[in-house]
Amino acid sequence: MRPLLLIVDDEKATRDALCAALEETYEVYPASNGKAARAILESEPIDLLLTDLRLGGESGMDIIDFARQLPTPPLCIMMTAYGSEAVATEAKEHGAYYFLTKPLNLDEVELLLSRASRAQELETANRELTTQLHPAGGLDRMLGDSPAMQGIFNSIRRVAPSNATVLITGETGTGKELVARAVHQLSERRNAKFVAVNCAALSPQLMESELFGHEKGAFTGATQRRLGRFEEADGGTIFLDEIGEIDIPTQVKLLRVLSEHTIQRVGGNADIPVKVRVLAATNRDLEAMVQEGTFRLDLYQRLNVISLHLPPLRERQEDIVLMAHAFLKELCRDNGKEEKHFTRDALEALRRFGWPGNVRQLRTAVEHGVVMSEGEEVTFADLPHYLVAPNNDAPEINSSRTDFALDNLPSLQLKYVEQQVILQALRRAEGNKSRAAEMLGINRRTLQRKMAESPQVFQSYSD
Repeated sequence: MRPLLLIVDDEKATRDALCAALEETYEVYPASNGKAARAILESEPIDLLLTDLRLGGESGMDIIDFARQLPTPPLCIMMTAYGSEAVATEAKEHGAYYFLTKPLNLDEVELLLSRASRAQELETANRELTTQLHPAGGLDRMLGDSPAMQGIFNSIRRVAPSNATVLITGETGTGKELVARAVHQLSERRNAKFVAVNCAALSPQLMESELFGHEKGAFTGATQRRLGRFEEADGGTIFLDEIGEIDIPTQVKLLRVLSEHTIQRVGGNADIPVKVRVLAATNRDLEAMVQEGTFRLDLYQRLNVISLHLPPLRERQEDIVLMAHAFLKELCRDNGKEEKHFTRDALEALRRFGWPGNVRQLRTAVEHGVVMSEGEEVTFADLPHYLVAPNNDAPEINSSRTDFALDNLPSLQLKYVEQQVILQALRRAEGNKSRAAEMLGINRRTLQRKMAESPQVFQSYSD
């Protein structure tokens, strides 16, 4: 595809000569004045702008100023018959790539545009690479007007520039990884790697090799040396999600990394220095685990230098509507739908629900509505069944209790009560199905069967 070139000159002869000379190499857009130039810049993704300094009553400097404010600005070149060192300096201060003096030498113009085109390609590639490396973009993907979330945002801004280890706590689905990415993006390590590790997804046998790497022949199947995630993140940030799932032997090795800033690969003896910032997250109560003897106190103290706690969505209801609207816009675009809006009853259903799966569940519910809706509105009937069932009008059961009086819940159907009791048990067991089944006095297989009967209700706790 040929680069798009906008030529702005009020002299028709000059404009036509440039168009004729360059139209084989570029997709040329001519404009005789500033108004026409701005209209083209707003409607077309112009790559290169070649503008005269004097355009009747306007200045080409104004056109460059306008172009440089666009989301993807073109590379700008100024030309004039009234050249001087002062004008050239001013043009560069306005963002011009180069300054040409009339009468123009067409060979010189073509060479300059070729160089400018290559420079623009490099700038575009660099911008795309930056987007790939930093998809989270600091705080711009985190939403919340509630005092609790504003406090989190302020804490992230204060913590990010330091090298301190951060422990992020909160229920499943509250957005702990987004917090970690924001801390990384707002730190001096933003141009280095952010490496995320889901500790809950790794068996104890694989954990050590995944984190620290292994040498060739360290175990059966180790046919070559493998670098671990700490070495991969060297110079950047490593995010250890679900840190409470790491077994005691690996905890000991992790403590050594935090205290000595070195690792040893499995099967190796060499101390390998690593300069990595550690961010960790958990939905479990690490203090309770320390008391139980399942998590080391010294490791907990090393991780908990700075603590950031994300409140559950049910405790910040003022954020639900804000987030629902943001998800709606994003998910309409992602699913190839025209922009939609919620009906009043749909928005009220979202606002009143307890959201045991937090932000993740809210996003899933909005996507369900986007996919199922047929017109310009996401209606009450388009939402997941656990939101549209008649018993959704019932008051939410307090998530901190497992006992409640049925006399206070006359409108609840038996199925709804059962679902809420199971959800409470799962929350108290921090998603551990065996512990939840024990609390409920049923076996794990029965619990899994009941969860399978209502997959949307329990989607946040599915394997």
